[in-house]
Amino acid sequence: MAAGNCRHAFPVKKTYPHGQVNVIRSPITIWLMEVCDIMDTGKSAGRQSFQMIYVASCGEGINAFNLVESTLVQFPDSEITVVKVPHIRTENQVDELIEKVKDIESLIVHTIVDRNLRQYITRKGMENSIVTIDLMGPVISKIQTFLNQEPLERPGLYRKIHQIDLQQVSAIDFALAHDDGMNPETLDQAEIVLVGLSRAGKTPLSMYMAVMGWKVANIPYVPGVSMPSSLDSVDRRRIIALNINVVQLLAHRKMRQESLGTSDLYSYASRREIEKEIMAAQKYYISKGFSMIDVSNKPIETSSEEIIEMIMRRFKSNAHL
Repeated sequence: MAAGNCRHAFPVKKTYPHGQVNVIRSPITIWLMEVCDIMDTGKSAGRQSFQMIYVASCGEGINAFNLVESTLVQFPDSEITVVKVPHIRTENQVDELIEKVKDIESLIVHTIVDRNLRQYITRKGMENSIVTIDLMGPVISKIQTFLNQEPLERPGLYRKIHQIDLQQVSAIDFALAHDDGMNPETLDQAEIVLVGLSRAGKTPLSMYMAVMGWKVANIPYVPGVSMPSSLDSVDRRRIIALNINVVQLLAHRKMRQESLGTSDLYSYASRREIEKEIMAAQKYYISKGFSMIDVSNKPIETSSEEIIEMIMRRFKSNAHL
């Protein structure tokens, strides 16, 4: 890119006979213009000493880092190193950064939510002839004006909110991997383990609670079939057995047969056999000391609330592993 060509891509303020038209530039546009200035100035002077961009943030600095990297793609011949400096939250940390940067031809790009700290890093940059570019301040200022509301200025909120999203995704992955007795060797990682007969509603209940951020496994109880030995290593206070009445279980199983297009599994949808299964299951639950809830004719939301309330009451702040 030839020296001086870079700025031509950006709008400028124009003066007219009866006033001015101001073009409001976004922080990203200003950032690009600043980089272009530095790159163009360095090239016109024949200097190759500008080699470092420090990305300072009160959080992780991931978004600012990605912005800088995407900008540098426009300068394919440059050999600039981008250094991420996360968790800048005190003036002492700013001083340490300035001390590191002041003897290097570089610039500091920052996303700091605390206005006092933003002003401090700008002032220290000027005192040490270091170019600093504030990506956060102009955005906060404009939104504050539009909303007529003071910003919280609390670092780490974005990550905290999105950490909840990550926990939800992780819980859903866990529930999918531990549906219908799969992967019993990692049952001890479950926050809730559901046990119940086939078609008692274990899977939909597991998935519903997973969406709420709970790591749920479910194990089918089949009379005469051994349960996984790893179930014995799970804190039984986390194991919830699902009871369901004969009428509803019979209806669920007949619907299942119809969906599969088969009717030859007599015992699966036989009222007499279902009654025997329910009695055997309840006897097993009692022998193991499992807590039981009745899911008959209940919406998933109600059953979920009962289970979560039970787990929260028992484990309090340690409910989530």
